[in-house]
Amino acid sequence: MMEITTVGDLDLQLAQCLAIDGRAPFAAIAEVLGVSDQTVARRYRRLRSAGVLRVVGLPAKADGASWFLRMRVVPGSGEAIATALARRADTAWVQLLSGDTEVLCSLRGSPGEGTDALLARLPRSNRIVAVTAYSRLHMFTGGPDGLKFLDALPPAQLAPLVRPVPGGRIELGELDQGLFGALAADGRAPYADLAVATGWSETTVRRRVDQLRDSGALYFDLELDMPSFGFRSTVWMWLSVPPSQLAAVGTALAKFPEVAYAMASTGPANLAACAVCRSQEELYAFLTEKVGPLPGVERMETAPVIRTVKQASPVMVPVK
Repeated sequence: MMEITTVGDLDLQLAQCLAIDGRAPFAAIAEVLGVSDQTVARRYRRLRSAGVLRVVGLPAKADGASWFLRMRVVPGSGEAIATALARRADTAWVQLLSGDTEVLCSLRGSPGEGTDALLARLPRSNRIVAVTAYSRLHMFTGGPDGLKFLDALPPAQLAPLVRPVPGGRIELGELDQGLFGALAADGRAPYADLAVATGWSETTVRRRVDQLRDSGALYFDLELDMPSFGFRSTVWMWLSVPPSQLAAVGTALAKFPEVAYAMASTGPANLAACAVCRSQEELYAFLTEKVGPLPGVERMETAPVIRTVKQASPVMVPVK
């Protein structure tokens, strides 16, 4: 994604609205923001075409392990390895860490798949020096819930966009896969385009999207280019916590608006979290004033995110 320098307060507010409901009508967002729907549509299209914001529609996580692979690589090779991983359908997201010497990716695992089978799927390269695998045991926060750091509007103002908590079960059919594929590329694709992608009528597509959302089988996430929105310090934290305090520390971390993702995991550290701040100074204050005082944190390692190569959607969309 390219960085633009003209993202303003209204753009940040728009992003927060889309984090609440990625397919909310422009008219509904305009009412929340107190501007015209034409202004909202124009702002959205500008951000979308610049490649700094994208709404994606994703199927609910299927049964199976969610693995995080932290790879130490030969200096100067991180970009190429991250790009190769990003092209794979089994990677959920890919990031460059620590000055091009580390790559972190989330790899979708099959039910019962062990570490050896997982590592066998990695690209063979003598530029990968070491690999540490983490299996997610429990997620404290993440996805749309992990965009609290936007914090541009009070909850009361956003309330009209909040949807009921999804529930229930729904049987997925073969034609749903075409719908998922189209929404993964553009979560706000018009119903007419979705009808073409699936071969259904617009009425059927509209009804099916509502059914999938109401059941929780489909959700919408927001991909952002963090620096363009003023968030220039993103860091991963690996914490070691006594098992008896793991739930309490994870829950406390998840409540901080800076924390975009937090999970309990296997591996050398049993708690991993990603924090998003506007500056190094804010990051320092967050680490020392919020994370540091948490009872039970015995050790913490941090690694800054240099660049996000792939985000939530499995569909790679080039910048227009």
